[in-house]
Amino acid sequence: MIDAGSGAHRLGQSLLEEPGGRSAHIPILLTHYHWDHIQGLPYFAPVFQKDRRITFWSGKSAASARSALDLQLSEPYFPGWDSAAADREFNEVSKQPFHVGSIAIYPFPLNHPQGAWGYRMESDGGTIVHASDFEHGHPQLDSVLREYARNADVLIYDAQYTSEEYESKKGWGHSTWMEATRVAHAAGVKQLILFHHDPMRDDLALRSIVEEARRQFQNTHAATEGSVVIA
Repeated sequence: MIDAGSGAHRLGQSLLEEPGGRSAHIPILLTHYHWDHIQGLPYFAPVFQKDRRITFWSGKSAASARSALDLQLSEPYFPGWDSAAADREFNEVSKQPFHVGSIAIYPFPLNHPQGAWGYRMESDGGTIVHASDFEHGHPQLDSVLREYARNADVLIYDAQYTSEEYESKKGWGHSTWMEATRVAHAAGVKQLILFHHDPMRDDLALRSIVEEARRQFQNTHAATEGSVVIA
C-alpha cells in the first residue's frame, strides 16, 4: 500500500472481505505527510483490529512519523490512537533498498515542498516505479528519477498540470503530463500511468489529456479510483 489518501477506506473494506483469511501484516509506504496522502488513514478499517500489524515506511524518523500520525488522530480531530488496536511499527527509509516479503524496494528522493520519496518496487512479476508529488526542473533529482525509473514495467508519475498551467504553478511541487511522457521515453518504461490529477479536472478533460499524451507515449493511461493496472 502506498500512502493513505481517500482510497484507503475502500482498500480497508476489501481487506476485511478478502477470501482465505486476512493479511495480518500490512506495509504502508508513505511518500510524505501532506493531508491528501494521509487523510484516509483514520478510515482504514484494519487500523482498528487488534490482530493486525501495520508497518509504516517514510522519510521521517520513527519518532517524527509516529508524532505526525498521532497528531492526525488526536482530539479534537479524532478520538485518538487509543481506539486503534492494530500494532504499529515505524521505519525510516534512506537510499538503501529494503524488502517487504518478496518485493525489493528502492526509495529515492523527490523534488517537493518539505520533501517526498518515490519508490521503485521489483519482484519476479515485474517492476513498478511510483513517483508522485514530484516537480521537474531540479537537474540532480530529475536525473535520479530517470535512473530509478529505467526499464520499469510501469511508471506512475505526477502529472497534475498541463504545460500551460504549470507556468503559474512553479514551486508547487508537481509536474506535467508532457514531462511524464518525456521521462517515460528517456527511462525506457513500458507503461505510463498519469497520477495526482488536478482536483479541478473533470473526467472529460482527463480523457482529453490521456489522448494527447498517447501521441507522445502510446502506452499511457490515467490512474482512476478502483482501476486495476496490468503490466
